[in-house]
Amino acid sequence: MAKRNDAEKDHKLRVNLISKNIRKLVYKGQETTRIFQMNDEVEVASEEKGYLGSYYKATILYPIGTCSDYRVKYKNLVHDDQTTPLEWFIRVSELRPVPPEIPRETKPMETYDIVDVYDNEGWWIGVITAKVEQEYRVYFPTSKQEIVYSADKLRFHQEWSDGKWIFPSLG
Repeated sequence: MAKRNDAEKDHKLRVNLISKNIRKLVYKGQETTRIFQMNDEVEVASEEKGYLGSYYKATILYPIGTCSDYRVKYKNLVHDDQTTPLEWFIRVSELRPVPPEIPRETKPMETYDIVDVYDNEGWWIGVITAKVEQEYRVYFPTSKQEIVYSADKLRFHQEWSDGKWIFPSLG
């Protein structure tokens, strides 16, 4: 029984440490080292309360001023009429290129991997806390929710840094 309690304690400590690192990622602006062009595919990192830690696919419509802001058209978000794609002005600190796909054969997903989960029309950052048969339990530090998803809803989380994609460090 003591070993089980120690394992549970260790698991909670690891998840808490990773969650702390995820919150740091969520609250920092995107590290944009490039100027986007019209029609570039991007992801918008939401800075709105309730949406922190989410990324939404969009297309650059045009730059505003000296390229510190852009007008984008979202791929999956729509206006109140539910038919017209939402267009919005976005600060460059909320933009990043679309991350490359990593084939599952290259690297299988494991417990404690930082992932993005596709849900509610966007990608939400979280940490895998367990594998349950063919599904993954994911904890979202910004909402303090833990939800089970199928593998096809997950991708490895990557950060845009110094003009290249990297995996965030865990500690």
